[in-house]
Amino acid sequence: MSEQNTNLSEFIPDVPEHAGFHKVVLELGVANHPGVMSHICGLFARRAFNVEGILCMPVGGGDTSRIWLLIFEDERLEKMIKQVEKLEDVLYVTKHDGEHPVFGRLDEFFQ
Repeated sequence: MSEQNTNLSEFIPDVPEHAGFHKVVLELGVANHPGVMSHICGLFARRAFNVEGILCMPVGGGDTSRIWLLIFEDERLEKMIKQVEKLEDVLYVTKHDGEHPVFGRLDEFFQ
């Protein structure tokens, strides 16, 4: 896994892992309809949080989707999670450490 994180860090030069910031993966369950991704990304943008990676796929019958966000953790993250949870279309938010495998092999597709 550390090799995968090193590869991802190569694409994220502005905030190196060694500067005290750690990667975090947020898993969001959301209602699946137009505009949901825009609302979520807009919230992050307004709070000057850079989203390093996004994955989204419908689950079950397609009424809901799961969004995975790769971000760097700082002192604002817990407040940010609370703000995301307040969005109407967000069903849940789960925080995972940066070693979560969901982004693990993506760097292979971008080389």
